[in-house]
Amino acid sequence: MAPKAEKKPAEKKPVEEEPATEKAKKTPAAKKPKAGKSLPAGKTAAKEGGEGKKGKKKAKKSVETYKIYIFKVLKQVHPDIGISSKAMSIMNSFINDIFEKLAGESAKLARYNKKPTITSREIQTSVRLVLPGELAKHAVSEGTKAVTKFTSS
Repeated sequence: MAPKAEKKPAEKKPVEEEPATEKAKKTPAAKKPKAGKSLPAGKTAAKEGGEGKKGKKKAKKSVETYKIYIFKVLKQVHPDIGISSKAMSIMNSFINDIFEKLAGESAKLARYNKKPTITSREIQTSVRLVLPGELAKHAVSEGTKAVTKFTSS
Protein backbone atom coordinates (compact mmCIF):
# COMPACT_ATOMS: atom_id res chain seq x y z
CA MET A 1 0.00 0.00 0.00
CA ALA A 2 2.94 2.33 0.52
CA PRO A 3 3.77 2.37 -3.21
CA LYS A 4 0.21 3.52 -3.97
CA ALA A 5 0.56 6.36 -1.50
CA GLU A 6 3.82 7.35 -3.20
CA LYS A 7 2.27 7.30 -6.64
CA LYS A 8 -0.66 9.56 -5.73
CA PRO A 9 1.48 12.47 -4.52
CA ALA A 10 3.68 12.04 -7.57
CA GLU A 11 0.60 12.38 -9.78
CA LYS A 12 -0.67 15.39 -7.84
CA LYS A 13 2.64 17.23 -8.04
CA PRO A 14 2.66 17.59 -11.84
CA VAL A 15 -0.97 18.73 -11.72
CA GLU A 16 -0.07 21.31 -9.08
CA GLU A 17 3.05 22.33 -10.99
CA GLU A 18 1.13 22.93 -14.20
CA PRO A 19 -0.98 25.80 -12.81
CA ALA A 20 2.17 27.25 -11.24
CA THR A 21 3.89 27.16 -14.62
CA GLU A 22 0.77 28.61 -16.24
CA LYS A 23 0.89 31.52 -13.80
CA ALA A 24 4.53 32.02 -14.71
CA LYS A 25 3.54 31.81 -18.36
CA LYS A 26 0.95 34.54 -18.00
CA THR A 27 3.38 36.96 -16.32
CA PRO A 28 5.68 37.66 -19.31
CA ALA A 29 3.12 37.92 -22.10
CA ALA A 30 5.49 37.54 -25.08
CA LYS A 31 7.41 34.35 -24.31
CA LYS A 32 5.17 32.32 -22.06
CA PRO A 33 1.99 32.05 -24.18
CA LYS A 34 4.14 30.33 -26.80
CA ALA A 35 5.17 27.93 -24.09
CA GLY A 36 1.46 27.72 -23.26
CA LYS A 37 0.98 26.34 -26.75
CA SER A 38 3.30 23.56 -25.74
CA LEU A 39 0.78 22.57 -23.08
CA PRO A 40 0.23 19.33 -24.94
CA ALA A 41 3.22 18.44 -22.78
CA GLY A 42 0.82 19.06 -19.89
CA LYS A 43 -1.61 16.78 -21.65
CA THR A 44 1.09 14.16 -21.84
CA ALA A 45 1.54 14.68 -18.10
CA ALA A 46 -2.14 13.83 -17.79
CA LYS A 47 -1.45 10.71 -19.85
CA GLU A 48 1.39 9.86 -17.52
CA GLY A 49 -1.11 7.99 -15.41
CA GLY A 50 -0.02 5.19 -17.75
CA GLU A 51 3.63 6.11 -17.16
CA GLY A 52 4.85 2.58 -17.82
CA LYS A 53 4.05 2.82 -21.52
CA LYS A 54 5.25 6.41 -21.83
CA GLY A 55 8.47 5.59 -19.99
CA LYS A 56 9.13 2.68 -22.34
CA LYS A 57 8.69 4.94 -25.35
CA LYS A 58 11.19 7.37 -23.89
CA ALA A 59 13.61 4.51 -23.28
CA LYS A 60 13.17 3.48 -26.93
CA LYS A 61 14.65 6.73 -28.24
CA SER A 62 15.98 6.32 -31.74
CA VAL A 63 19.44 4.82 -31.44
CA GLU A 64 21.71 5.35 -34.39
CA THR A 65 23.16 2.14 -35.77
CA TYR A 66 24.93 0.93 -38.88
CA LYS A 67 22.44 -1.90 -39.44
CA ILE A 68 20.94 -0.62 -42.69
CA TYR A 69 24.38 0.01 -44.16
CA ILE A 70 25.66 -3.40 -43.10
CA PHE A 71 22.63 -4.95 -44.76
CA LYS A 72 23.14 -2.95 -47.98
CA VAL A 73 26.79 -4.02 -48.20
CA LEU A 74 25.84 -7.63 -47.49
CA LYS A 75 23.34 -7.55 -50.37
CA GLN A 76 25.97 -6.06 -52.68
CA VAL A 77 28.42 -8.84 -51.85
CA HIS A 78 26.00 -11.78 -51.38
CA PRO A 79 22.47 -10.94 -52.59
CA ASP A 80 21.01 -14.28 -51.50
CA ILE A 81 22.46 -14.36 -47.96
CA GLY A 82 20.69 -13.04 -44.87
CA ILE A 83 21.96 -12.12 -41.41
CA SER A 84 20.57 -12.89 -37.95
CA SER A 85 19.81 -10.12 -35.47
CA LYS A 86 22.57 -11.37 -33.18
CA ALA A 87 25.12 -11.31 -36.00
CA MET A 88 23.90 -7.85 -37.01
CA SER A 89 24.38 -6.66 -33.44
CA ILE A 90 27.92 -8.04 -33.42
CA MET A 91 28.71 -6.33 -36.73
CA ASN A 92 27.29 -3.05 -35.42
CA SER A 93 29.47 -3.31 -32.30
CA PHE A 94 32.47 -4.09 -34.47
CA ILE A 95 31.94 -0.99 -36.62
CA ASN A 96 31.44 1.20 -33.55
CA ASP A 97 34.68 -0.16 -32.08
CA ILE A 98 36.67 0.48 -35.26
CA PHE A 99 35.16 3.96 -35.53
CA GLU A 100 36.22 4.79 -31.95
CA LYS A 101 39.76 3.52 -32.57
CA LEU A 102 40.12 5.52 -35.80
CA ALA A 103 38.58 8.67 -34.31
CA GLY A 104 40.82 8.42 -31.25
CA GLU A 105 43.94 7.95 -33.33
CA SER A 106 42.92 10.81 -35.64
CA ALA A 107 42.38 13.08 -32.65
CA LYS A 108 45.84 12.20 -31.30
CA LEU A 109 47.43 12.96 -34.67
CA ALA A 110 45.66 16.32 -34.87
CA ARG A 111 46.78 17.13 -31.33
CA TYR A 112 50.38 16.15 -32.04
CA ASN A 113 50.43 18.51 -35.02
CA LYS A 114 48.69 21.27 -33.01
CA LYS A 115 45.77 21.36 -35.44
CA PRO A 116 42.18 21.89 -34.29
CA THR A 117 40.66 19.93 -37.16
CA ILE A 118 40.60 16.27 -38.14
CA THR A 119 41.00 16.14 -41.92
CA SER A 120 41.06 13.29 -44.42
CA ARG A 121 44.83 13.23 -44.00
CA GLU A 122 44.52 12.38 -40.28
CA ILE A 123 41.90 9.76 -41.08
CA GLN A 124 44.12 8.18 -43.74
CA THR A 125 47.11 8.09 -41.39
CA SER A 126 45.04 6.63 -38.57
CA VAL A 127 43.74 3.93 -40.94
CA ARG A 128 47.34 3.04 -41.80
CA LEU A 129 48.23 2.89 -38.10
CA VAL A 130 45.17 1.02 -36.80
CA LEU A 131 44.39 -1.48 -39.56
CA PRO A 132 46.83 -4.26 -40.43
CA GLY A 133 48.69 -4.61 -43.75
CA GLU A 134 46.57 -5.38 -46.78
CA LEU A 135 43.37 -4.27 -45.07
CA ALA A 136 44.85 -0.79 -44.55
CA LYS A 137 45.83 -0.56 -48.22
CA HIS A 138 42.32 -1.49 -49.38
CA ALA A 139 40.73 0.90 -46.87
CA VAL A 140 42.95 3.78 -48.01
CA SER A 141 42.16 3.16 -51.68
CA GLU A 142 38.41 2.93 -50.99
CA GLY A 143 38.53 6.06 -48.86
CA THR A 144 40.45 7.97 -51.53
CA LYS A 145 37.95 6.84 -54.14
CA ALA A 146 35.03 7.97 -51.95
CA VAL A 147 36.57 11.40 -51.25
CA THR A 148 37.29 11.90 -54.96
CA LYS A 149 33.72 10.97 -55.88
CA PHE A 150 32.37 13.31 -53.18
CA THR A 151 34.49 16.29 -54.23
CA SER A 152 33.71 15.82 -57.93
CA SER A 153 29.94 16.02 -57.39
